[in-house]
Amino acid sequence: MNTIWPQALPASRGPKYALVADIIRKSIENKSLEVGAKLPPVRDLAYRLGITPGTVARAYSILTDEGLVQAEVGRGTFVAPPMTPIVDDVWSRMSASAEGEGGDVSLFSPRLVDRGQVALLSEGLTRLAQSDPSTLLNYPTRDGARPLREAVARWLADLPLGPFDAEDVVITHGGQNGIGVIFQTVLTGPRPRILIEELTYAGFRRAGELMRADVQSVEMDEWGMVPEALDHAVRNGGAQIVCLTPEVHNPTGGHMPLERRKALVAVARRHDLQILEDDCYRVGEARVSCFRALAPERAWYVTSISKTLTPALRVGFAIAPQDRAAELRRAAEYGFFGVAQPVAELTRLLLSDARTPGVAARVRQGMAEYVRVAVNVLGRFDLVWDREVPFVWLRLPSGWRSAAFCRAAERAGVQIRSADEFALRDGLAPNAVRIAVNGQVSLDRFQDAMERLRGLLDNPPEQISV
Repeated sequence: MNTIWPQALPASRGPKYALVADIIRKSIENKSLEVGAKLPPVRDLAYRLGITPGTVARAYSILTDEGLVQAEVGRGTFVAPPMTPIVDDVWSRMSASAEGEGGDVSLFSPRLVDRGQVALLSEGLTRLAQSDPSTLLNYPTRDGARPLREAVARWLADLPLGPFDAEDVVITHGGQNGIGVIFQTVLTGPRPRILIEELTYAGFRRAGELMRADVQSVEMDEWGMVPEALDHAVRNGGAQIVCLTPEVHNPTGGHMPLERRKALVAVARRHDLQILEDDCYRVGEARVSCFRALAPERAWYVTSISKTLTPALRVGFAIAPQDRAAELRRAAEYGFFGVAQPVAELTRLLLSDARTPGVAARVRQGMAEYVRVAVNVLGRFDLVWDREVPFVWLRLPSGWRSAAFCRAAERAGVQIRSADEFALRDGLAPNAVRIAVNGQVSLDRFQDAMERLRGLLDNPPEQISV
């Protein structure tokens, strides 16, 4: 071990912890450090190199996240065996099992393909079981969640969110919980008012109802909420927050362009209206600036890993406007103390793993294969789709009403959602349905479900039913 270290660390513009990690990483790659070799204790190596113990500890943490070394309680830190290659065996078994069972195909909500995330989670659970026992014994704390917040900040670093760091990130129990925590932070008074688009994610309405809020819909077009309609709604009824899904509109799959976002920001500033951006359905790169970058003083942001890696962990991320992070943290801490430490640590391991970005890319590619099948079968109808959106939006042809079509589809063994589910109870919904991708059935079985829907579309009932 002594032979890999220089007399002093070479000059570098980067941080010293990254330089230490790089020296060890290269030594592992060229076999100067072999599997099982023990690294020096943190304090010993810090003394030898003339740096702080914290610098060495951070280098070791980075290498642990990369899977190159592993810490064993009471023994020390060792060079880890090579990582297990990511394979799709779990997904293959899942698909084969689902295909053999027969029965209905649920296309209510997106179900992700497994492109290695199950293997990563399995490895993470093993590492979690070997970690510091305090992870399994103590309450979550703000300091304890810092490594996860730092991992989230790195995960979101390329997003056009405006300035933020790990201290701005609040960990929640999924995106829906993030929406609820933001409402708890923002809304005041006995009957606050929330504004949503005519068609939108039903979770806005449900979270608002829990807060005893009045939820009002605002006119929208193909680009999202209409700024003039928002201005009119605020002038006539007042409101405290407007909820939007601009990057991937749920349920239509539309995208809000930059000019529309700027126009809505202008209205919000004129009326001192807060903005909540739900970005949970974006799986690729953001195409334009987020609301938090456009209106950093009033825009709240929430996302999760449910549509990119897995919904099973129920972990989401909320970010407040500038100078309001403390309020958001307080609402979360008062509500549930924090995300359970084992879940937080497992999520940190997942987001910090060098293989995870590649897995997420393969998940996107896998889901795009299902979208391609849906478009090939249903493309001659009025279909809105995007290869990186895990559902398609189908405007029904003459002869069908959405409720009747959903009932007929269910009788044919395919479960889909009517546009009515995305409107307020007394609102008007278009004659359309949302068809989600189910990556946990085989492509052949998914294609069969699409062909059953096409058969219904080609043969509407003689009498229109509702």
